[in-house]
Amino acid sequence: MNVITFNLYVVRHGQTYFNIYNRLQGWSNSPLTDKGIAGAEKTADKLANTHFAAAYCSDTTRAMHTAKIILDGNKADSVKEPTISNYLREEFYGYYEGNDMDQTWYVAGAPHGLPTFKDIVTKYSIGKAKDFLKEADPFHQAESNEEYWKRWDQGLDLIRNDKNIHDGDNVLLISHGNAVLSLVERFGEGKYDVTERPANGSLTKMEVSDNQVKITDYNVQ
Repeated sequence: MNVITFNLYVVRHGQTYFNIYNRLQGWSNSPLTDKGIAGAEKTADKLANTHFAAAYCSDTTRAMHTAKIILDGNKADSVKEPTISNYLREEFYGYYEGNDMDQTWYVAGAPHGLPTFKDIVTKYSIGKAKDFLKEADPFHQAESNEEYWKRWDQGLDLIRNDKNIHDGDNVLLISHGNAVLSLVERFGEGKYDVTERPANGSLTKMEVSDNQVKITDYNVQ
């Protein structure tokens, strides 16, 4: 069987109201702001002449809205609609969905002497931050690192198994801040700073094959 390699253009969704309010929005949602719509349109302009053989996004409205803006602005005869999958959602923050981001990471990290998300990631990893949050969740429903990757690996396999994607093709994926960071931590070979979140509308590029993923660009604005 021939192994194909394709280019995955991973775009973080446009700015939302929860982004402004510094609130966690994993499986919860808030609409794109006017700035978020304008930012998505700017990204659409940059990608207008890139042909996408397939497009994917999570089933959150912020991702679907961003995908529509980018695909509607495409002039390269790309696919018109994204494939929508809950496998591609942001991390689930459980009890802390919608909470202030800094307060939540304090609750998760402070028992370990690490009061900020950056502190946790610097000493351990984004994966450990997920595990600390699950531990802090009184319902223990926030996703652990293992649970998160079990879901996301299904999402990556969904894309890999798309019969419309051929060797050398470009594929669009509208994603989320922590999801992008998690991909870059796992596949970036330590070359990128994952203590800082990617900007809304930014582009991260990956080369994906059946058995390998390589980050080639991160947080391009």
